[in-house]
Amino acid sequence: MSESDDTARGPVVRAIPEGDDRERMVCPDCGFIDYENPKVVVGSVVLWQDRILLCRRAIPPRTGFWTLPAGYLETNETAAEGAAREAREEACADIEIETVLAVYSIPRISQVQVIYRARLVSPDIAAGPESQEVGLFGWDEIPWDDLAFPSVHWALRHYDEVRGETDFAARFNPPGETGDY
Repeated sequence: MSESDDTARGPVVRAIPEGDDRERMVCPDCGFIDYENPKVVVGSVVLWQDRILLCRRAIPPRTGFWTLPAGYLETNETAAEGAAREAREEACADIEIETVLAVYSIPRISQVQVIYRARLVSPDIAAGPESQEVGLFGWDEIPWDDLAFPSVHWALRHYDEVRGETDFAARFNPPGETGDY
């Protein structure tokens, strides 16, 4: 059956499936339900000595603003593997994951962000295809007014709260914060 065939069907009706509590796209012929689920973003606050790795975005959204190396988790990889891959892709950085720093919920854009604390294996970094430039910043050098997203601010503040600690609870959204600009 070709896609142009009038009998081709799929999840084309918005309805509340039996036993569910919200509308979803449903196929009226076979009952298939197309569940829309949040995207998982993975990233890390990466350290070299007392300096933090930041990447200036070369892609939308927020092109030209600074962020942590982070991006969408891919199928068939662990969250830690994804965070390490994102650091390689965005900053040509080889990192070692230490621990989960925070888990943020950004419902406005249907994201869950898992942010790790990590360290650079070497200071060799370079801008990858999604970065205009990368840099290692001391705490007082961080371009606070040019950070791309609220969650970057949160992660850096949460990193500062647990700096030097090895045993701490993962952080979450600051009270009342949902990631809106």
